[in-house]
Amino acid sequence: MDEFFNTEISDQDMVSQWFNTALVTQSNVERLDIFYKIQEVLVRKSPDLLEEFLPNLLNFTTDKSADIKKALVNVIEEISKLDETFLTKIMLNLHMLLCDESIPVQKRVIQATITMYRRMLNWLCKASTVTKDMEEAWNQLNSIKLEIVNMIDSDNDGIRTSAVKFLECVVLLQSYPDPNERKPINDFSLDDVPLTLKVARRRKLEEEANKIFGLLIKFNGSQHISSANLFACIGALTNIGKHRPVFLDQVINAVEHLHSNLPPTLSTTQVNSVRKKLKSELMGLIKHPSTSEYVDIISPMLIDLGCSQQDILKNMAKVDDRARRQSKRANDSTEMHNVKKARMEIDPDLDTQEKQLSATELNEQFILDNLSKNVVMQIVMKALQAVPDTMPAQFKTDYSDLLKYEQGGNLNTIAKQLAYQFVEAGVGPGSKIIGKSPLLLRLPWEIPKPDEKPKGEIDENKNEKEKRKERVKVVRIKTLKLAEITKPLDKGTKENLLLGAVKRILTSDKRSPMPLRQKIIITVASTFNDTVREHILTFLLCDLRSHLDLALAWLYEEYSIMQGFTRLPDLRRNSRLDQSYNTLLNSFVSSSSSDAIVLSRLLLEAPVVTEQVLDQLCIICRDEQRCNWSMGLLRDLIIRRPTRSAMFLGALLTHTTHESTIIRECAIGHMLDLYKRTELQEPINEFVSKNLDYLKQTQPPEKFFGHAQGRLNGAETWNDDLAKACLQGYVSILPYNEDLIHNLAKVYVQTNADTKRTILRLLESPIRTMGMDSMELLKLVEECPKGSETLVTRVIHILTDKGTPSTQLVQRVRELYNTRVSDVRFLIPVLNGLTKKEVIAALPKLIKLNPVVVREVFNRLLGVHGESCITPTELLVALHLLDQSKVDLKTIMKATSMCITEKQIFTQEVLAVVLQQLMDQPTLPTLLMRTVIQALGSYPRLSGFVMNILQRLILKQVLHRILVNKIRLFYLFVQVWKHKVVWEGFVKCCQRTKPQSFTVLMQLPTLQLTEALEMCPELKTSLKEHLLTFSESQRAHIPNAVQEIILGTGIVAPPQPVPVSLLSKLNNILGNTKRIFRLP
Repeated sequence: MDEFFNTEISDQDMVSQWFNTALVTQSNVERLDIFYKIQEVLVRKSPDLLEEFLPNLLNFTTDKSADIKKALVNVIEEISKLDETFLTKIMLNLHMLLCDESIPVQKRVIQATITMYRRMLNWLCKASTVTKDMEEAWNQLNSIKLEIVNMIDSDNDGIRTSAVKFLECVVLLQSYPDPNERKPINDFSLDDVPLTLKVARRRKLEEEANKIFGLLIKFNGSQHISSANLFACIGALTNIGKHRPVFLDQVINAVEHLHSNLPPTLSTTQVNSVRKKLKSELMGLIKHPSTSEYVDIISPMLIDLGCSQQDILKNMAKVDDRARRQSKRANDSTEMHNVKKARMEIDPDLDTQEKQLSATELNEQFILDNLSKNVVMQIVMKALQAVPDTMPAQFKTDYSDLLKYEQGGNLNTIAKQLAYQFVEAGVGPGSKIIGKSPLLLRLPWEIPKPDEKPKGEIDENKNEKEKRKERVKVVRIKTLKLAEITKPLDKGTKENLLLGAVKRILTSDKRSPMPLRQKIIITVASTFNDTVREHILTFLLCDLRSHLDLALAWLYEEYSIMQGFTRLPDLRRNSRLDQSYNTLLNSFVSSSSSDAIVLSRLLLEAPVVTEQVLDQLCIICRDEQRCNWSMGLLRDLIIRRPTRSAMFLGALLTHTTHESTIIRECAIGHMLDLYKRTELQEPINEFVSKNLDYLKQTQPPEKFFGHAQGRLNGAETWNDDLAKACLQGYVSILPYNEDLIHNLAKVYVQTNADTKRTILRLLESPIRTMGMDSMELLKLVEECPKGSETLVTRVIHILTDKGTPSTQLVQRVRELYNTRVSDVRFLIPVLNGLTKKEVIAALPKLIKLNPVVVREVFNRLLGVHGESCITPTELLVALHLLDQSKVDLKTIMKATSMCITEKQIFTQEVLAVVLQQLMDQPTLPTLLMRTVIQALGSYPRLSGFVMNILQRLILKQVLHRILVNKIRLFYLFVQVWKHKVVWEGFVKCCQRTKPQSFTVLMQLPTLQLTEALEMCPELKTSLKEHLLTFSESQRAHIPNAVQEIILGTGIVAPPQPVPVSLLSKLNNILGNTKRIFRLP
């Protein structure tokens, strides 16, 4: 605050510094504090600086802070009270603030407008002249007033309350007060508006006030009004009734209706509050003397609201007061009658005077527009013949008064003088208002004299004498009559001359004034017979683009005649008016059917587009070459002609089911553009939903056939084209209205198999756009209507096709699979989101599916569609370890083969790790050797690793013999040769890997070696040849029994039976072995 008392710096510099600080600071609190300082200095301390800094102050209109804007509205209101001349500069900013998004700012603007409207109207009425800036400010304020009137239907309760208070102010300002009441000092009413004020006529203001009052009555009787709005509306109506008794009857009726019909939306507490408000306002009304006639209506309502009869009588206006009021009214009337009795004969009626004033203004404007030098010269030449030789005394007096009022030769003065004479003569445009009427207005240049007498008292005898003196003898001349010296033309000649004249007008120099030429052509075209009309129409159609303005003007003239806005020409009284307009518009449309620019402007600017013209436009839309711009024109018609948007929208939507793909996709594209408009979403939803419901029927409806749909022949069953036509519009708006997916699922259940396939094909694009984060899609997966499982599966597949499934989607699919739908196909799209344990548990069911589906499962698990929870090694090992009671061996073999064929994933290193892990399993997998053979076939370089595996199988058994003191326990452990499938694979593997496998074969026991050679005889010959290549030292390392079997010289001894004493020890060893190795 020290800055205010700083004498070293001027107020101007201080305000400038504050403005600069407000521009750079980021804190709203600091800027608001600066704003209040600026307001204090400019409004209260140094108002002389307001003119200089007002533009800087108004720049805060675009500030982002709502508090700053509210403070600005407060400053604007204070400025309007300080000096009305600032109203012309701040009105536009006030309008911008009213359009702000902030509700508090809008409410503050409405409150400030109540004060500013009163100040503006008072300023206009007291101003000696109304400038152009004042008129523009008044027009801007009227725009603000119109927007506030519309805000009575706002969604915000506070704005509606503020709007009601503003409407109350307008009604009070624009209505007449009670003439029998003493007018308050600061009260403004319609009596204060001068009759000569052009920008605000009394009659228009009064009519506007009546309309606004009717709006308040309607709002008060609304069934959905809130309690706060009802409080404000009741107070506004009763206040109007107190100050403007002319509305009292309607106010009483509105309150009575509200008393008996309270809104049903009010709660019990609100009803009690409203009844208290009614009681208070009615008690205030009954005190007013003007309500004496309505006591019988108000009293029952007050009694019902809880007032006693004694309270009513106590507050009622006294009878003596009413009698004194009526007596005063009668005395004032008598006195006024006596005072003005002598003047009643010469004073004009106010209504007639106002009409004469309006007629004079019209005539004056007409004269100013048409008074040229040539016209003045013609008037002077014709008037010279009637000028008397001597100047009349009255003219001398009037002319001297005129010179005192204005210098001679001024065009405005001449126009004003002629305008008054036009009113007296009943000519000019002003004659349409009042006709011929004696002038009751005093001329501006007439100077009244003290001894001036009325013109009615001039001596009639003196006039008669002057007339007799001025009377001269005139020689009578025979009047020339044209009909006596000419002959009428025949009909054909008349038509030829008429057409020739029309042709000359049409081909006249275009440098002539266009409005005049256009007016002449349009008048002739709309007034004369059909021959002339056809001639003009042919001329326009030859080059419609050049004559488009003329064509539109003709259309508007025909529309005015059709609607009765223009007088019907005599030659067309027997013709159909609507047919003339339709024929004309159809001709223009047919001529411009290939010109997009002309047709667009023609239909967008025509007064009305008929159904016949719409049919022609639809024909153009069905042309694949022109469908794009013609449907764009239909879209523009829907937007720009809201009254008939339903008709145009129906025409556009009809093409969304057309047979042609180009036309259908074009129509759907424009439909999606329109769907972004909230008001058009409901009809579009109804249309596409109705088309979707047709799929439930056994055969397609007839509306899909015919020339308009491009299908000339009907069909008894649904085919792919018809189903796609019904579905494409519906699925196109799914990304914009995701809730529609549930209705699609319900219809899907009731359709046939072919239609279901079509639905599944069309879903990909919209589902991809919606994304897996869509709550409606998650809801669909969660609910999964019975019969729509394939649809839901397809949706999940689309969502997860090119990405990892989200956690929410995986959770809903998991719950659906575990609780309601046990079909394992639901898990396929979300396999990457499941845990390894869940994937392995589902593998038996997954590999039983169709091979194509199984391949997709492996693709997902092997990371083709993103990260996977299981590695290729773990997957192949898990397949080998599947429980054969849940899935047969053949299915497992197909699954493992499918994996191994994926060489990019199952490389040589991966297979080596898999085989290593399978060898380490406590139970030997059945398909171990088969996988070994397949791996060897895919990667021959694994032969060394395979030999190592074969040796490990044999060495493992040798290790067991060592553990049991070299006792042969072949019947107690599962060895390679005891497992038929594995043993056969072992022998085949040896056969394929020879001669590398010969070393492994020679390590087999003699009995198993003999069996292997019997299973594959070709091995014996090769093995024998291989043994014969050995040296004596090498053969010394090979057991003799093995050499004898290979060379064929020995006999294998059968195994010796185990002694009974050893069996108990073996059983104990077997139990310990099972427990150690966890064998079954």
